[in-house]
Amino acid sequence: MPEPFPDLTTPAGWLPLAFMLVMGLAILAYVILDGFDLGVGLLLQFGTDEQKDTMIASIGPFWDANETWLVLGVGILLVAFPYAHGIILGALYLPVALMLIGLTMRGVAFDFRVKAKAEHKAAWNMTFFVGSLIASLTQGYMLGRLVTGFVDNSFSFLFASLIALGMAAGYALLGATWLIIKTSDELQLRAVAWAKRSVVLLAIGIGAVSLATPIVSERVFDKWFSLENLIVLWPIPAMTLVTFFIAYRSLVRLPVRLQQGNQYGDWVPFASTVGIFMLAFHGLAYSLFPYLVMDEMTIWEAAAAPKSLMFIFVGAVIVLPVIVGYSIFAYRVFRGKATDLRYD
Repeated sequence: MPEPFPDLTTPAGWLPLAFMLVMGLAILAYVILDGFDLGVGLLLQFGTDEQKDTMIASIGPFWDANETWLVLGVGILLVAFPYAHGIILGALYLPVALMLIGLTMRGVAFDFRVKAKAEHKAAWNMTFFVGSLIASLTQGYMLGRLVTGFVDNSFSFLFASLIALGMAAGYALLGATWLIIKTSDELQLRAVAWAKRSVVLLAIGIGAVSLATPIVSERVFDKWFSLENLIVLWPIPAMTLVTFFIAYRSLVRLPVRLQQGNQYGDWVPFASTVGIFMLAFHGLAYSLFPYLVMDEMTIWEAAAAPKSLMFIFVGAVIVLPVIVGYSIFAYRVFRGKATDLRYD
């Protein structure tokens, strides 16, 4: 195998690293931003008819733009790392196809449920829920398969299935904590209860990934548990546990304040959940780096030619600020509590 860390002062050295960073941040942005609207979809069937309208309204201005980050992440994988793209999407062909079906169901149901006749609205609500469930489970399953290096054995498939459930729980937690910020009254209190259940399931999912990743790779085990690394890296799991504690503690205390009409701290559960995802992503990225395919292909082995990467890099420098800018603008314009979604 070639030296995993080439000369980083040359374009062939730093360009793949730069694209890996952009791709990783795009995927993280997608998981957090589209995660909360997928989570709202997962929780949709637990609300009343009136509450379902409010839940959909809370994500109405954002859900479509949030998926831009998925397109960006997969696009970078395709154009910047074509060799890994073939291996990864080849191994994940079926779950990727199912994910796209789920996302399509969500998009169709989102628009049709508002304009449908009353007797058809429940069917479109169920379609939105099912699409959200399919997308969430398949994304978790793909993460599990990536962590285990696409090995075809019963442990790998069982582990990926467990991570699928953990990812769905994480998205449900993001969705519930988002609703705490965007709604009020009974729906807001229900969202607190949903979040309490989801935070426990997410903790189990993250714990499973944390335990399995060093088991399936001796290299990852050495990166985390050699004495010198253990001393340096212990703050990551420690901070994750603290963030879980903050999230759960805030969820326990919130109902009393909300029943008194006090919205102070309603953002804490969502912010804590984002922190949990960021810490988990950081730990996973550290475990996988510098490989795109676990212990088989590094980012430099998978990268396109330096001239091609430089051309793409110029385009990315132009496009990325635009995506970030309109995302910030949209969230700023539509801040505050959600109201009924209308197409007047």
